[in-house]
Amino acid sequence: MVTTPAGPQPSAAVVYHPLKTDLEALREAVRRYESGGGWARSRWYETDADDAGIAAAQRAVEDGAALILASGGDGTVRAVAEALRGTGVPMAVIPQGTGNLLARNLGAPLGNLDEVVRAAFQGRNRAIDLGVISITREDESISEHVFLVLAGMGLDARLITGTSSKLKKWVGWLAYVDAGVRTMVSNAPLQIHYSVDGSEVSPLTVYSVMIGNCGLLPGGVLLIPDAELDDGKLDVVALRPLGALSWLRIWRKIGWENGVLRKTKAGRRMIDLVNDTRSVTYLRAGRFAVSVARPEPIQLDGDDFGWALAAGGEVDPGALVVRVLPQWHSTV
Repeated sequence: MVTTPAGPQPSAAVVYHPLKTDLEALREAVRRYESGGGWARSRWYETDADDAGIAAAQRAVEDGAALILASGGDGTVRAVAEALRGTGVPMAVIPQGTGNLLARNLGAPLGNLDEVVRAAFQGRNRAIDLGVISITREDESISEHVFLVLAGMGLDARLITGTSSKLKKWVGWLAYVDAGVRTMVSNAPLQIHYSVDGSEVSPLTVYSVMIGNCGLLPGGVLLIPDAELDDGKLDVVALRPLGALSWLRIWRKIGWENGVLRKTKAGRRMIDLVNDTRSVTYLRAGRFAVSVARPEPIQLDGDDFGWALAAGGEVDPGALVVRVLPQWHSTV
């Protein structure tokens, strides 16, 4: 558990999205584990629509919370992480959304409220990296944010922009399939200029360019097989158009090679022999920069972050402490 010097009992805070949290069930689980572990009564903070929970998490830190539980979807978790960056205050993820991206990559059970609350009060600390990104808009304004899993421009961001919130509420992750089919049919490739770790700026034609902190997506899709949450690096992924069979090559790479062949030694040997990176290109970097000629949608951890002309940033190694259980492993 979280340890503090002898004296008053430590207290936790719960930052929760009111529309995505089963408040009664969560209060009961928190009450059970805090009382059994020598914690004071937790404080509860509802997220604000304006910032998804950043201000609530900041208030919790100012009020002396020794631990913060983030209950909601990916937006709530990302906002709390942004507030906790560099503070050393641990965050426990209580997944309540559609994608639950960080929870999947930590190996947290998505349907087991009792276990994720137990991890908060009885688990161990794990320091993970954050992606830090500065987004430049058409009006030349710049805003800085963090991301935990994935930032992207191109097809992925267009897909998220085109996903109906009502459909997402009713059918969950399948809503993205509907938007994805429409996006692939109707959208042309994207012309970008990019640089990694201060390299010379290079042009590239892509369907999507994504910067990943970890690689597992809903449905068991392993987008970035070598990405780790605590390796001090980001992984840049470019999905590239190469003729009529481009999407077949992309899905062969992501679905077959990453999802099936990499699970065995023989399969990994086959991948090394073929080494086809024509349609899916991977780069590892500590810093990145991407720009486009016309504004494009941009997404962070599966949330729409408006339109951008450029995005650049870096990894912040070990900037966030999360609570996990020893048996958790990301499921591929």
